[in-house]
Amino acid sequence: MSTAATAAQAEGSGPFRFLARDFTASIVVFLVAMPLCMGIAIASGVPPEKGLVTGIIGGIVVGVLAGSPLQVSGPAAGLAVIVFEFVRDNGLSALGPVLVLAGALQFVAGVARLGGVFRAISPAVVHGMLAGIGALIVIGQFHILFDAKPMSSGIENLAMMPARVLGLTPFDLRSTELALMLGLLTIGTMIAWDKLKPSKVSLVPGALLGVLAATAVAWGAGLDVARITVPDSIAAAFALPDGGFLGPLTQPSLIVSAIAIAFIASAETLLSAAAVDRMHDGVRTDYNKELRAQGIGNLLCGVVNALPMTGVIVRSSANVQAGAKTRWSAVAHGAWILGFVALLPWLLREVPMAALGGVLVVTGWKLVSLKHVSHLFRAHGVMPALIWVATFLLVVTTDLLTGVLVGLALSALELLPHVRNLRFRVGEKPAGEAVRLELEGAATFLGLTRLTTALEQIPPSKSVHVDMGGVHAIDHTTAEMLNEWLSRRRSRGDEVTVTGPAPILKSLAHAA
Repeated sequence: MSTAATAAQAEGSGPFRFLARDFTASIVVFLVAMPLCMGIAIASGVPPEKGLVTGIIGGIVVGVLAGSPLQVSGPAAGLAVIVFEFVRDNGLSALGPVLVLAGALQFVAGVARLGGVFRAISPAVVHGMLAGIGALIVIGQFHILFDAKPMSSGIENLAMMPARVLGLTPFDLRSTELALMLGLLTIGTMIAWDKLKPSKVSLVPGALLGVLAATAVAWGAGLDVARITVPDSIAAAFALPDGGFLGPLTQPSLIVSAIAIAFIASAETLLSAAAVDRMHDGVRTDYNKELRAQGIGNLLCGVVNALPMTGVIVRSSANVQAGAKTRWSAVAHGAWILGFVALLPWLLREVPMAALGGVLVVTGWKLVSLKHVSHLFRAHGVMPALIWVATFLLVVTTDLLTGVLVGLALSALELLPHVRNLRFRVGEKPAGEAVRLELEGAATFLGLTRLTTALEQIPPSKSVHVDMGGVHAIDHTTAEMLNEWLSRRRSRGDEVTVTGPAPILKSLAHAA
């Protein structure tokens, strides 16, 4: 066969090959998303169908518009705590208008090309925030394992944990003890599957198996435990608002909540998109387009009074690992959720609440990763580790917004030693077939957007020389971003050379 014929055959089979991969990937993502959508809704203090509606909009609508083709959007554990507190204080009816405003803010930020700004947030703040959220989810969902409702704050949930355990009656199995057994079965199944799963079926999600195991036991034994409730028709969950829908936005506190949700959702989405980009060699994320798509998605979620959405790393990584090649895998996963909820609502009603609590306990525990803070301490010293700890503790003991704002304020302290000379310049010079990038001044998060833009504009397969000879200071946010970029270029086989003062290079684990 001629070379031209071979190329034509490959070109003709390409779309079908991608269609098959996207189809199978969409099923995997759907199976991962179903228990998480419902579990995150329950952790947020809202009916489970609200999480499913967000998953549907995140798949079908945001999937089509997204700037990150392989990222999957839906309800996120990272917002569960702030939504729970909001609904507790203001009621579910106030969530819709706040989400409409939050979505509009995200869309405007995308139009104003502010996507890169969110990437300049300190990784110590982000990981400290996620760890704090994970801790709150674990201690909140602990009570769901006992068929009980969580308390109104993390401290109260923590204080009530011994009473839950001491209140058990092992020799008189009632709904509390039975629910705990189902929750532990879910957790045990997920942990065992993660450690022992055969490679041939490694894409089968442990959360799905855990929920199936608990549901099968509860149904087969006819156990009297709390189960999830879903409406007879999914159309009821898409109810449109009335004329006074936006009235609550006259309250300043709700406007502040909308700004907080928009900020945190945007940061989590764009950081997740950056992580997804590191998993594949396909189309890179357009951060401003992704921000606009998320804004439209959250605006629509607000209109139907569903949960807020973000780009979510667990479902996105499952999408990439399952072999997805285009955005249609994310779109199809939303269609699968819609079809399942529309046709099989009776099956969802058999799922024990404790099983979803078990899923969220494992999910939350994975967010509380001490690897991040230990890495920050080893690579960049005490200050980033203190930022992580402060953010974590304040998120757990006060609220999410306070923790993040204090973390950002502490990050700004890294600028103080260099406050008289914060100028930063990025210059590019051709050097034959290679590219020479000259950095000069203080490489801090203030200049990160300029630096990332310059780095991402370098064509692939080009040899690159990053000359940091003129850099007199570098903060951990910039160092972490440079490390990731260097790792990504070198993993593709590109030749990258980094030169500069020894103290600066010490912050770059991959620099040579």
